Amino acid sequence: MTREKVIRQFHLQVKTELEALKEILQWFEGVIFPALPQKTGWQCEVALVEAFTNAVRHAHQNLPKNTPIDLEIKLFPNFLEMRIWDRGQPFDLKAQLKNSLENDLNSLEKEGGRGLQFMKKLTDDLQYLNLPDRGNCLVMRKRYPMQDLNFRHSTFNQASC
Repeated sequence: MTREKVIRQFHLQVKTELEALKEILQWFEGVIFPALPQKTGWQCEVALVEAFTNAVRHAHQNLPKNTPIDLEIKLFPNFLEMRIWDRGQPFDLKAQLKNSLENDLNSLEKEGGRGLQFMKKLTDDLQYLNLPDRGNCLVMRKRYPMQDLNFRHSTFNQASC
């Protein structure tokens, strides 16, 4: 899927604090969302918020607030790829997904712990990479028909990457 040519790419680095969600949402809604089909945009935005929140609350829970979290978004002709880089301890995505699914069945009243399941349902591909020289990376991909992209949006065309 990633052998296709990148149409546009975007990067944002924020600190390890939930307050950075405001900046992330402004960035996503101002630059990326307008280029996407509306349903795809909403799905990707929710997945991105969940991924960032997990990085802050879990991966970086014992790290200083100035520890950076990097968000990278790439638009390809038929899909969008979002990468969230953290510097916390790595984890086993498949085991966590299995655990969270089993816990959901046993505890429908539980408020937290469903973020990974949301991300899996909202995206077409969910992967987790650990690169010793760079950190951990949650990769999410969402497909869309190319004809549904909106390249004419002025904010999208003028945005810096």
